[in-house]
Amino acid sequence: MKRCVLLLLLFTLAVPGWCSRKVTVAQLQSLLQSLLAEKKPDGEIAAALHQLELSEQLTRSVMIGLTKHAPGPLTTEQIYVLEARSANLAPPASDLPDTPAPEAAAQKAILMRAETYVAKTYEQLPALVAKKTTLRFQDKTEALASSSGIASGAKDAVTASGAANVAAFIHYINAANESVVFEHGIAKRPVKKDMTRWGANGLIVVPKPEPSLPRVFKEALTSESVRWTRWELINGKSAAVFAFQVPREQSKLDVEVCCFPDIKQTGIARFYTPMTGPMLGGERGSGGGVAGNFQTNTDWNDFKSTVPYHGRFYIDPDSGVVLRMIIEAELKPSDVVHQMDTRIDYAPVPGAHGTFIVPVRSVISSVVVPNGESGAGGYSTRTTLFSSEYTDYHPARPN
Repeated sequence: MKRCVLLLLLFTLAVPGWCSRKVTVAQLQSLLQSLLAEKKPDGEIAAALHQLELSEQLTRSVMIGLTKHAPGPLTTEQIYVLEARSANLAPPASDLPDTPAPEAAAQKAILMRAETYVAKTYEQLPALVAKKTTLRFQDKTEALASSSGIASGAKDAVTASGAANVAAFIHYINAANESVVFEHGIAKRPVKKDMTRWGANGLIVVPKPEPSLPRVFKEALTSESVRWTRWELINGKSAAVFAFQVPREQSKLDVEVCCFPDIKQTGIARFYTPMTGPMLGGERGSGGGVAGNFQTNTDWNDFKSTVPYHGRFYIDPDSGVVLRMIIEAELKPSDVVHQMDTRIDYAPVPGAHGTFIVPVRSVISSVVVPNGESGAGGYSTRTTLFSSEYTDYHPARPN
């Protein structure tokens, strides 16, 4: 039976233009093993993986195991893409603890410990600086010609042909390093203005730091929507998972994305009739029309909106430490930003003055309408994944 399912999956993946197929992590592993056994080339395996959508979270440990057997860089990057795109999903049921849900009083006690931790420990963290390394994955982007006159942020972009045309699906674009300052555990917006021509270079950027744990936790509690979900293993230990939902009137979650075009027609238009046409540039004997100096100006503007959202907290039941936070913005269909989901992982990091629990990884999954006009009858979307690691924490220098 399992072999029949795998053969059916292989058949559907072989059909050109086939829509993405939802598969489990186990099915992904079986498919990859089969393609490797058949000695399929790197491009073909990457194209097959591109057509998959996971119904479960591909955990970091399983992802690393899969990449060890990848035949080349295209397959490796598609495994990374699957891991990032599934970051907010629940892992396979077999990986979840079978511990019964705690009683209501115990659930309340866990949340109270978490509330105390956020207010008395996390918000009291000293000013810290970390190195943030971000990998960008994006679809529908090709490397820009050097003669185009546009300063590309995709200097490491690659192109290929045939079944492995990486410009046709989500692929690695580039990597970037930056220093991030944390005050009371909250990342601060950079003081220096970013002069990159985002949007015009075919890319987007999220200029605001990731949502802050203290604000989100307070808004979730105020909304009185925090509910028990399940147990989940994080670093081999059971974490209590609570879901929440924050309505618009209680939300201070700002979604900001740069940049989207605002195209305006400029110049002079002269409408003419058969009688006035020769004087205004029209052809003699024509039925009329328009002549003039036609031009368009394009301004690139940020999308900014304060939105409702929902998400989950992953809490150590004994200490109340928040180990992970997921935030999924609730955007309107008419917005040029359709999706902005963020996952932040927290872990202990040793420092000169002790060990601090700080952000160590974030994953942002976005879907935008790069050419604007989301409310139009037809438009295209672009998916961008930002996978970031925070390292080298050290005390911030006093101003």
